[in-house]
Amino acid sequence: MSIMGQSVFSRFRAAFMLRALIALIAALSITAQPVAAQSILRDAETEAFLKEISAPLVVAAGLQPGNVDIILIGDKSINAFVAGGQAVYIHSGLIETADNANEVQGVIAHELGHITGGHIIRFGEGARGATGITLLSLLLGAAAMAAGSADAGMGVIMAGQQAALGKFLAFNRVQEASADAAGVGFLEKAGISGKGMLSFFLKLKQEEYRYASTYASVDPFMQTHPMSGERESTLSADVLRSPAYGKKTDPAIEERFKRIKAKLIGYMDDPTSALRKYPERDQSAPAHYARAYAWHRGAYPDKAAEEVAKLVAISPEDPYFRELQGQILLESGKPREALAPLRMAVKGTRGSPLISSLLGHALLATDDPENLTEARDVLKVAVSRDRDNPFAWFTLGMAYSRLGDEPRAQLATAERYALLGNTRLAMASAEAAMSRIPRGTPDYIRAEDIALSARAEASDKKRR
Repeated sequence: MSIMGQSVFSRFRAAFMLRALIALIAALSITAQPVAAQSILRDAETEAFLKEISAPLVVAAGLQPGNVDIILIGDKSINAFVAGGQAVYIHSGLIETADNANEVQGVIAHELGHITGGHIIRFGEGARGATGITLLSLLLGAAAMAAGSADAGMGVIMAGQQAALGKFLAFNRVQEASADAAGVGFLEKAGISGKGMLSFFLKLKQEEYRYASTYASVDPFMQTHPMSGERESTLSADVLRSPAYGKKTDPAIEERFKRIKAKLIGYMDDPTSALRKYPERDQSAPAHYARAYAWHRGAYPDKAAEEVAKLVAISPEDPYFRELQGQILLESGKPREALAPLRMAVKGTRGSPLISSLLGHALLATDDPENLTEARDVLKVAVSRDRDNPFAWFTLGMAYSRLGDEPRAQLATAERYALLGNTRLAMASAEAAMSRIPRGTPDYIRAEDIALSARAEASDKKRR
């Protein structure tokens, strides 16, 4: 290779490493920001299940269950993360991969370790250390180039980027190991077996082997996490020593997990794939669940309705079976028939705001003026219990509008746009509501809050 070739190669490699470092820091910093670019899945049954299985772990971690959110992301990859505050995000692919509820609990325990360790807040420490090395290497490299030694300058830059990337990854691996250890402690304190945590690490290890055999050998020093085999061996002694190791998960929880997993597969997978995983010969409740979603997504409403009818026959009072029954009827153009099962679902879940918003939508979809007042009242209760639901605010705005209450329709619209991050339309809708709502009333004050917040955010964006 010629000297020119070496110089070009060196520059290319240095530039690549710098881009890799910047990309890695940017990618990892997503965990400290809102998950705006990913799709959050809202499902009443899944949210209730995740809240229940995480509650003892949250208490063991010294946190308040009501302050910790377990949020489902519609993503097929096997991942979970924290993103500031007290929120754990779990990808749907992780639940699809897990074999039981205990494995999901192991993941949640680990993520709670990140929260209690303040790892999101401390993220800047690792980034600053890596950035300092990067800038110093750039300065030294530039100085060497200015002195007439281009190759030496590039060598300094490459070495600096390598050191910066290594320092950052090492910092991140320490945090991950700390979260593992904390998670094991939370599991033991909650009286929950750590067996699921170890078995899930085994799944991750198999993924690593598959990746290594497909692409190249995996360098453990260039990973954001410790290698799964290392994590498993490090924690095995503590997990096996725990009094809770042999404790079985409540069979009822495991049955609910099978349902959650099946409905996610039916909803997230290609319908053909879901039907292959749950063939017709499988007459279990989870299989009916998966096929109902798969047929519904595949635009076969009659087949979906048949599967739901079998679910209802198994358990007529189950509110989530009734929710699905109502949803399929509503989305098949039969809103009036959807009302009875949806009312049963709302009652059975003691007013789940997500199911209530679906009932409100069905009431409006009947185009019956006699249903407007009920729709408005149902939706008002729904948004009072769950204010972070843009669809519920949209539907409530429609109910107000059809009842002739335009000021409150505009207020509901302002709430929706504020949640969606559209500050311009949030401010315009809030100001329109303020112009027609009596000053000093709770609705006026709320509209004023939205307008002021949107105006301040818009000014901040313009300034930046």
